[in-house]
Amino acid sequence: MSSLRILTSVARKAPSLRTLGRRGYAEATDKLKLSLVLPHESIFTSTDVVQVNIAAAAGDMGILANHVPSIEPLRPGVVEVIETNGASKKWFTSSGFATVHPNNKLTINVVEAAPLEKFSLEAVRANLSEALKVASGSGSEADKAEARVEADVYETLQHALAK
Repeated sequence: MSSLRILTSVARKAPSLRTLGRRGYAEATDKLKLSLVLPHESIFTSTDVVQVNIAAAAGDMGILANHVPSIEPLRPGVVEVIETNGASKKWFTSSGFATVHPNNKLTINVVEAAPLEKFSLEAVRANLSEALKVASGSGSEADKAEARVEADVYETLQHALAK
């Protein structure tokens, strides 16, 4: 018997392994266990939530229960948590990583995070203007590069506050 026929014969008789990896859509009753942690604080610790929206480096994404396991680098932006009661909480985060684990677990590790409502649109606009002046000024290249990064973060924050 050829090796291919033996392999297919054995595969037919073996319990199906394909069903173990089958994914489906999240049910309304499915919850995600969220841990949102900073180096000095835990905002959520294995808390049941419905959905989490993140600013991943590859683009914005929403994470529900039964999401495929993955690791996503985060860019400065908003992390929105939709709780089981339907309430939405938003934090502006600097950068970090989101890790989707099997069994509906999500861990988000960020360097800094602050509730979005703590920011003033006027203060952000003033700081953005100052950072753009420094970035286009006659200072050192290091100062200009730092100001450009600062301006990028302020632009992202301004966009988040304007929504």
